[in-house]
Amino acid sequence: MYPRSNVLGILTQNKQILVEEHSGKHSKGSGLYYRPIGGTIEWGEYSQEALIREFHEELGVEIVINHHVKCIENIFKIDENIGHEITQIYLVDFSDPKLYEVERFKVTEGDKITYARWIPVADFEHGHKTLYPNALIDLLKELP
Repeated sequence: MYPRSNVLGILTQNKQILVEEHSGKHSKGSGLYYRPIGGTIEWGEYSQEALIREFHEELGVEIVINHHVKCIENIFKIDENIGHEITQIYLVDFSDPKLYEVERFKVTEGDKITYARWIPVADFEHGHKTLYPNALIDLLKELP
């Protein structure tokens, strides 16, 4: 098996980050965990194109990419299965400023429906909530 190439968009306001809420097994146990909006980079697709596509497909919104922040590598284990992701991270903004007023977004990915919402970054920094990929917490501390 090969590493999965993916992309995530960091969208923040008032010391909060927009993240999708998931429930299930994860590398630190089971229960709720959070991840920024994004997904797999398809073959022949640039990471910026993939990020714009993912926000459109999952939230039905348009974004503006501000700049590339970092590439992080995440190797993790759930039960006996090892996962390996190489993730491009971008800072993004909504094209429509009114979207910052929305408290919760419906996320549609195929037949699966979850929700994205604003969570204070401090909740992740203090360990009250679980954020993936793991290296993202340190990265958020470096952002203005």
